Amino acid sequence: QVRPVESGGGSVQSGGSLRLSCTASGYIACMGWFRQAPGKEREGIAGIDSDGNTEYTDSVKGRFTISGDVAEGTVYLQMNSLETEDTAMYYCSASSNWRPPSMFLSASSFRFWGQGTQVTVSS
Repeated sequence: QVRPVESGGGSVQSGGSLRLSCTASGYIACMGWFRQAPGKEREGIAGIDSDGNTEYTDSVKGRFTISGDVAEGTVYLQMNSLETEDTAMYYCSASSNWRPPSMFLSASSFRFWGQGTQVTVSS
């Protein structure tokens, strides 16, 4: 069974960088990163498929980069120029079904979820 496992969260000052990693086993067609801040809904922030197609939410474009080898079940999220608004629990997700890039930011596209890793950005 596909079971994503995240790592790399932590605390950083505003303007700093962090790199999140996620590994998952099994057949995977696409993977995504989501985040949820206290009192807010889960938000899709970046996704990637086995062909290297990517999608980002507007608030992270130019600051975050998703990469990895989806077929091998490995995905990274490089986060630069972090802002206090980026503070949240970050979740890795995976799907064994093909999805168009336009669906990478939708939680309903993904069946498998990690436990999450906390990212805290202080001013």
